[in-house]
Amino acid sequence: MLQRIQSVWLLIAALLSFATLQFSFFGGNKVENGISTFINYTAKENLLVLILTVAVAVAALVSVFLYKDRRQQIKIIIATLLVNILTIVLLYFNTKKFESGTIALTSVVYFAVPVFLVMALLAIRKDEKLVKSADRLR
Repeated sequence: MLQRIQSVWLLIAALLSFATLQFSFFGGNKVENGISTFINYTAKENLLVLILTVAVAVAALVSVFLYKDRRQQIKIIIATLLVNILTIVLLYFNTKKFESGTIALTSVVYFAVPVFLVMALLAIRKDEKLVKSADRLR
């Protein structure tokens, strides 16, 4: 299971996805009922974003254990990647509700998750090519 590099990339992606529940994406002032309050906007602030973030983390963890079925693993990682990109887009559009603020430095974690998913996807495809070339030699 952890003998392949894609398993490491998927575990890192899952851990980072869980970490986004604690790290802020945006920090700014939000006006509610005439009162301006400073909010560190994390994935926990919006229910839909929370569900999608946890789904990405769980899907990355599940795909680690599908190492015997590479085609299924590829499908799950592509779906996970699309959901993660959707989550980042939703987070960005939710920052428009703030009066002022800046994107937090810890938002790098949010953008690192799709990078590790793509790296895992490339490693799985490389394994798939290796298996196909080995089958040709038989």
